[in-house]
Amino acid sequence: MFDYNIEGAIEMKISWHGQSCVKILTDTDKQILIDPYITGNPLSDLDAGTIEADVIIVTHAHADHIGDTAEIAKRTGALIVANAELAGFFASQGLQTHGMQMGGKHQFDFGLIKMTPAIHGSMYEVHGQPVTFGLAAGIVFSDGGHTVYHAGDTALFSDMKLIGEFNKIDLAFLPIGDNYTMGPEEAVIASKWLKANKVVPIHYNTFPLIEQDPTAFVEALPKNVGMAMQVGEIIEL
Repeated sequence: MFDYNIEGAIEMKISWHGQSCVKILTDTDKQILIDPYITGNPLSDLDAGTIEADVIIVTHAHADHIGDTAEIAKRTGALIVANAELAGFFASQGLQTHGMQMGGKHQFDFGLIKMTPAIHGSMYEVHGQPVTFGLAAGIVFSDGGHTVYHAGDTALFSDMKLIGEFNKIDLAFLPIGDNYTMGPEEAVIASKWLKANKVVPIHYNTFPLIEQDPTAFVEALPKNVGMAMQVGEIIEL
């Protein structure tokens, strides 16, 4: 466990669970899952049949990000936050949803979510047919005390400078797998633009095409900025 809260008051616990799946426990004990790809994820340490969630945030409509969203939400009653098109898809299944779009923000009782751009596709197979569900996104989540940026799947794009300028980011999750997203070299540039206190690589080593060395990525960042998390490891903010 890594603790860099210098005042000693723990307000948020965050863990990574393979690919882009991140779990956040807020200071009010709200459990938030981002991109809960559990079933079929060889790196995941979670059980889709028992994991609890109050909120599920889905960055885009690819199977390795939607994952077990519907099944978990049906069992737990979790609120699904996603782009409006994807939220509508989940709402048609009788699930509780909140739709957003790029550039928008909303204050929930558990914190503030801003939806940021991501350069990536957003397609999901429905009844054997590919269906596009809106635009891929990243998210900035703040509980009022700390701010986390999850870039989702994305290429490097210059507006990351603005995300860093307008948000004091404590922790950023950046994809490094390459091929489908930016690679390690671009993620190093993104980390400089974002000016996050800590940067954690995600979306790598789940399958051969996106194999990367997270330690090499961390070593390419300024000292004490990068952290290659182990699956299930907890960061306390």
